[in-house]
Amino acid sequence: MTTTKRRTEPENVDVQVVEPVLAPARARNPGIPLDMEWVRQVRVNRSAVERRAATIPTRRTVKKEWQAAWLLRAVTCIDLTTLQGDDTPGNVLRLCAKARHPVRQEILEALSASGLDLKIGAVCVYHNLVPVAVEALRGSGIPVAAVSTGFPAGQISFEQKLKEIEASVQAGATEIDIVISRAHVLTGNWQALYDEVRAFRATCGDAHMKTILATHELATLRNVDMASLVCMMAGADFIKTSTGKEPVNATLPVGVVMVRAIREYLDRTGYKVGFKPAGGIRTAKQSLDWLILMKEELGNEWLNNSLFRIGASSLLSDIERQLSYFATGRYAAAHHNPMV
Repeated sequence: MTTTKRRTEPENVDVQVVEPVLAPARARNPGIPLDMEWVRQVRVNRSAVERRAATIPTRRTVKKEWQAAWLLRAVTCIDLTTLQGDDTPGNVLRLCAKARHPVRQEILEALSASGLDLKIGAVCVYHNLVPVAVEALRGSGIPVAAVSTGFPAGQISFEQKLKEIEASVQAGATEIDIVISRAHVLTGNWQALYDEVRAFRATCGDAHMKTILATHELATLRNVDMASLVCMMAGADFIKTSTGKEPVNATLPVGVVMVRAIREYLDRTGYKVGFKPAGGIRTAKQSLDWLILMKEELGNEWLNNSLFRIGASSLLSDIERQLSYFATGRYAAAHHNPMV
């Protein structure tokens, strides 16, 4: 028996519609009271989830101009990230310059896409470098995201976590990536998790809150599903897979579980919550897999950066390399696509 790939030619995604225009206004998820009956009813069939995830990179493929269009869309959904111990203001300045012009102009011209105001979704940095990024991105419309609440482990006091969020918002961050206390999930203390995330959301104010679950540390897919629901009930604007610092970060099975939790939350409450896979997404092909997951499970509305982000540091280089190949017929040398 032979298996053929189905070519995906998305009817609503082409080079002419990847321009990162503002998405239609939507009601921000305000959260709802904790519904433990709903949480306890969660069941996850791991085998079925893994089978579904395995079909994403094999059953569908996008080629030629369709691939170029999808990769340009992926660029607009990247949270360009630097979270290293040796980060310096100079590194962040160079990252912000790349965020403003993520794809070389000659490539865009070869793709007949030079008229696009192509920018990435956000720049994500540690709190102490937020002012540097804010100044570098002034006037660009690119938001600055700050990791907070004791990132990556979350092992600081609750009071310190709130102060860290408050300081990042005051410094100019308009998005806050918080980490949950994994112990609340592992001990089944869902009320404590809800109260924690609810307090984080209140402290964020108008800044959008992305809630990092650190899924590899939650032991089971059922825990991932339950934690996703509780965080959305507490008012998360996005749920995010990983810190990027765990041994295993964003995986497609975890993605399937989380986006289906988002769909269930939408069905029950009417509120849309965003999704952000992060960590280990390094190739253009992987970014296409995640876009296909979003399209198939949540629909075209999640194919923009108001509801979908990819947390990555090296992904953009490979996307630019693939776009260069499509435009010129050859791969550019690595030094033509530097990140910093």
